Amino acid sequence: MQGTVDGFSYGVVTPLVAYLMACLGGALGLRCTTRAMLVAHSWRPAWLALGSAAIGSGIWTMHFVAMMGFSVEETPIHYDKPLTYASLGLAIVMVSVGIFIVGYRGATGTALFTGGTITGLGIASMHYLGMAGLRLNGTLEYNTFTVAVSVVIGVVAATSALWAAGQVRGFLWSVGASLVMGLAVSGMHYTGMAALTVHLHSAGVTSPGDSPASLLAPMLIGPLAFLCLAAVVVIFDPLMVTGKPDRLRVEHKPGVPAGEVSHHPSRRPQPRVGRQQSHHSSRTPQNR
Repeated sequence: MQGTVDGFSYGVVTPLVAYLMACLGGALGLRCTTRAMLVAHSWRPAWLALGSAAIGSGIWTMHFVAMMGFSVEETPIHYDKPLTYASLGLAIVMVSVGIFIVGYRGATGTALFTGGTITGLGIASMHYLGMAGLRLNGTLEYNTFTVAVSVVIGVVAATSALWAAGQVRGFLWSVGASLVMGLAVSGMHYTGMAALTVHLHSAGVTSPGDSPASLLAPMLIGPLAFLCLAAVVVIFDPLMVTGKPDRLRVEHKPGVPAGEVSHHPSRRPQPRVGRQQSHHSSRTPQNR
């Protein structure tokens, strides 16, 4: 017997809130990635790690906010907490691999393709591992072609977002990129859900159970609190808004000589003391 699946139990509320969560995580993650490309080499891992955690938490929160509106009429739904939290860890780890590749190799060519692919696969893996945590009186089955389309959407979305982060064009550019990324991640989620069918184990009377919202709400508190803290870090860092590199620091990057320092326009060139002293001493009588 096939179950009656409803992915919009609360109407447009859960898709809209889920989209906003994806945009928030994407915006914070992209700004942190941009920031990592503008600072000294020693601070780069910290900013990239913060960006990875923000994107991973954002897409995970988006997924389970959307799942609050998911129901199967004939059976209650429960969630396996270890698998649910494992999907969050998987998202952060795989997103961090892709972001670190782009952060150190640049958002071009092979590095962008590799980082975007790994990040996109991380988004898709998080989705389907999270779905594996569902517990209901039935079996989940997927349409292979639709699943493949959802994975492609995730990879394209991640690659486009990382490319946008590498352009370093200021705050508004990243906001626009995060809106597109949120739309693509939400599209990936609902495409994956469109591939789903539920086959019930046995026909029976609908049994009572907790609503998905009451089950998932406690799990979302931690990631939401983290996103709020990451937002505070972004807001109170002026360079995150301007998107301008710190030219007063010397970065030791591959291909840039360690001793090459660009002169700041407000600084006056220092006189060459050694040459003036030697020139002055040449005019001084030696026998006095």
